[in-house]
Amino acid sequence: MKDNHDPRSAPRPPLHLKRPLRVLISGYRSHPHVGGQGVYVRELSRALRTAGCEVSVISGPPYPELDEGIELIRLPSLDLFTVDNAFKALRWHHLKNKADRGEWLAHNTGAFGELTAFGRRLNAFLKREGHRFDVLHDNQTLAPAMIAIDQRLPVITTLHHPIAIDLDFALQGQDKRIERVLTRRWYSFIKRQAYTAQRLRYFLAVSEASKISYGQYCGVKPQGVHIAYNGLDHNLFYPDPSVQRDPNRLIAVASADVPIKGLDVIIAALAHLVPTRPDLRLTVIGALRDGPTKRALEDHNLMDHVTFRSGLSSQDMAKAFREAGLFVSASRFEGFGFPPAEAMACGTPVVVSDGGALPEVAGPAGLVTPVNDSAALATAIAHMLDHPEEARHRAQLGLDHVQRHFTWSHHADSAIALYQRALGLAPALHPAQAAE
Repeated sequence: MKDNHDPRSAPRPPLHLKRPLRVLISGYRSHPHVGGQGVYVRELSRALRTAGCEVSVISGPPYPELDEGIELIRLPSLDLFTVDNAFKALRWHHLKNKADRGEWLAHNTGAFGELTAFGRRLNAFLKREGHRFDVLHDNQTLAPAMIAIDQRLPVITTLHHPIAIDLDFALQGQDKRIERVLTRRWYSFIKRQAYTAQRLRYFLAVSEASKISYGQYCGVKPQGVHIAYNGLDHNLFYPDPSVQRDPNRLIAVASADVPIKGLDVIIAALAHLVPTRPDLRLTVIGALRDGPTKRALEDHNLMDHVTFRSGLSSQDMAKAFREAGLFVSASRFEGFGFPPAEAMACGTPVVVSDGGALPEVAGPAGLVTPVNDSAALATAIAHMLDHPEEARHRAQLGLDHVQRHFTWSHHADSAIALYQRALGLAPALHPAQAAE
């Protein structure tokens, strides 16, 4: 049964404004099914509206799912990933539009042009309609057009993690020069993102690791970055004592052949453990394809020990977390890390790597191991399995940690404080206060 405590139900002080803040949230793709950016837009818009703001969301396709009372402004794109032949998708009327031309040309020459095109469309919209809003809260688009927009309307940008980190991992293991050239071409937009980030003023980072990494990879000045952890849906992710946990069931969330997620490290750790623990099983929330992960499982004779599940609803994921004895993440970098936080909210103990923000997310609850160290990961997993009382204690610490720190109401409060500073309604914070 669900605990009666709901962290989102705490009373909120009034904003003391003559009228509500008018916030426009932007995201180039914002449907929850396309990734975390869609979840972020939905939850941020909901929390800001609960806090008393007037909220609109502007997005390219696929469009977000929003609560009643939140305006959705659609900015259609060419959406070239959904057409049969992207080269033939250009029409004469597209030639008159710089955003359309740029999106088509980038896509058909191996680059990712949606961010730049979205920024151009957004800029054109705000030239006409910008008077309707007080601030623009952008979800890490970092398109060059944001620089011009920021001269007319304060732009606050949420920072998750620099895409340059994904490029580094994507290049690892690519021996062929043509593969490296094509990969760099695809990720060529990251240079424009860094250029833009250096010229914007207000940022909301979702972790200390996110803040630091944007300084390292993009040259973002730390005094402009304020930290606000993401929230969780505590009405969905919560402990249920009626669900029987399987102590020999590990659970992980990872794309099978995406190196940054570290599934290869988990498989190597499992190979250490299975010879002496034949009942150990791993459930991976993700899809298995022909590739390095499948070959590794076959080489280690682990196919019968690992199950992949994809297409799960949030309710199904919460149930899977409650049934598992231990959540494991060996990610090489996370700007935040929703899966371990959600598992902790379900009362599941966690073992994580020290990749990016994972130690911040785990807080006092998780065992933390070095990135890429499968032996250390195996030792930590074995320790948790062999010490069930400690595992239960850490699970309770984790539950307390996420209920206290990871709420969307707290995130919205931090965002509103930053809006007020950008608008001159509140004094700027001293850099030492930026993480509060």
